[in-house]
Amino acid sequence: MESGYEKIVKKAIKGNKNAFEQLIKQHYEQIYRTAYVYVHNEADALDVVQEATYQALCSIYSLKNPEYFMTWFTKIIIRCSGQVLKKQSKVVPLSDDNLLQELPAAASNHDETMHILHALNQLPENYRTVLILFYYHDYSIKTISEILGIPEGTVKTYLSRGKTALKKYFEGEEQSHG
Repeated sequence: MESGYEKIVKKAIKGNKNAFEQLIKQHYEQIYRTAYVYVHNEADALDVVQEATYQALCSIYSLKNPEYFMTWFTKIIIRCSGQVLKKQSKVVPLSDDNLLQELPAAASNHDETMHILHALNQLPENYRTVLILFYYHDYSIKTISEILGIPEGTVKTYLSRGKTALKKYFEGEEQSHG
């Protein structure tokens, strides 16, 4: 049986702009946060959201499976974020307190959260992206593979190497403060 959500997505695929707008409103916070995690500032995140929404509206007819709307849209956000970062040709350091909302609830205080953000920022982009999609968005390895267009084995490798790099980072921090 088809869910109400899938009916809205199908209407959007058929060109119903109100249905598309409803989907964007429903997922806006997640869309914005995903963009913000990549570009690290409000203005660029808003630009990414706007561009990704435009691209999604223009190509929604190509979405084959309505249940994968957010997976498909996340892929567009990541691509648009990469384009913004490429234009800047540098990565803006993580410093904005708004990013505190982007981390899992396990980061219980401001200092701990900032520490995790700093650690994530030290990782290569591919490891960081996979870790964010896996732990923040709770996407499966298969879904991450589809979003990034890389094999599932590569996703597993990036997850493993990313976790190992974070562990080494935090162990090094403990030794330097211990």
